[in-house]
Amino acid sequence: MHPHHKATRTAAALLTAAASLLAGCGGGPSDGGGPTPSAGCPAVLGRARAAVRQAESTEGSWKGPTGGPAAVPGKTLVYVAQTMTNPGVAGVAQGLREAARAIGWRVRVIDGGGTPAGLQAAMGEAITLGPSGIVIGGFDPRLTSRQVAQARQEHIPVVGWHAVGSPGPDEAAGLFTNVTTKVEDVARISADWIIARSRGDAGVVVFTDDSIPFARNKSELIKKELAGCPGVRILAYENIPIPDASSRTPQEVSSLVSRFQDRWTDSVAINDLYFADAAPALRAAGKPGSGPPFNIGAGDGDPSAFQRINSGQYQAATVPEPLSQQGWQIADEFNRAFAGRPASGYVAPVHIATAANSAGAGSWDPPGYREAYRRIWGR
Repeated sequence: MHPHHKATRTAAALLTAAASLLAGCGGGPSDGGGPTPSAGCPAVLGRARAAVRQAESTEGSWKGPTGGPAAVPGKTLVYVAQTMTNPGVAGVAQGLREAARAIGWRVRVIDGGGTPAGLQAAMGEAITLGPSGIVIGGFDPRLTSRQVAQARQEHIPVVGWHAVGSPGPDEAAGLFTNVTTKVEDVARISADWIIARSRGDAGVVVFTDDSIPFARNKSELIKKELAGCPGVRILAYENIPIPDASSRTPQEVSSLVSRFQDRWTDSVAINDLYFADAAPALRAAGKPGSGPPFNIGAGDGDPSAFQRINSGQYQAATVPEPLSQQGWQIADEFNRAFAGRPASGYVAPVHIATAANSAGAGSWDPPGYREAYRRIWGR
């Protein structure tokens, strides 16, 4: 080949490659058509889309334990609830009751009322009942460290639900195991949903409660994941304590609408409840219930969140905990403790619920776990 022709073709190839790269970062054809993003990253966008597709699936077989000890008979559990007004805490309690009926045990629920004094009293009462096991339902064991130490002295195993930040055994906290999804996974998939929905071009408001270390960590992880796509801009970081959410969120949302107008396209909150409080202000500002802003809750998935999602009223998605399944898992973890076996190590995968995949349901109830646990227990 003549050197001049070779140079010409090389230059043309480089220009084509550069154009393709710019098109990829600027947004070529995207799923569903429509306008393409003005910024973004094709690799991040592609990975986010794949992760969201997987998380939105409602199909698939049980991926949890399929083996373990047969049911140890005649056990009694006490579930100490952070507060039964918390839909997540109440949902797990209901799942545990159902599992106890299946395995042949009894369950008593004591409501801690959401205060340190109430929780300490509830834990004290639980120990005096002499149960086979105690559940810490949605609160930090350090709030009841004296009672947890007493339970250990009396050889009463303690299992947590959302008690500490990570799933699995926690010797320091006095837990045989802690049942929860991974906060890293919840944060990542929430951010991925925004990246995928917006095709890498979004203005985001983050709602959190920095007074809770677990919540602050989750929101920081969300921000870090969103930062991986340059076209996704964090407009505001709203630190609103959960106890103040009902009084402060409407005013803050009105201010956000005024400040950012149409630049505000998406929101993510560490708990669905922020969107219950945001809805009236968004409605008053003339925002459509179906968005924008498109709102996703990074955790819980309580029935009111599903109602907002299914009716298209100021929430588009949630990353729900499989509350009933986790109640069954708690029973199985206790059965392993009673049989002298280690914890199962199972962590439920993250799921995204939308109006398109929830089929009008009021919770996320994955398939297969009831049958699997019954087979393990011989029930």
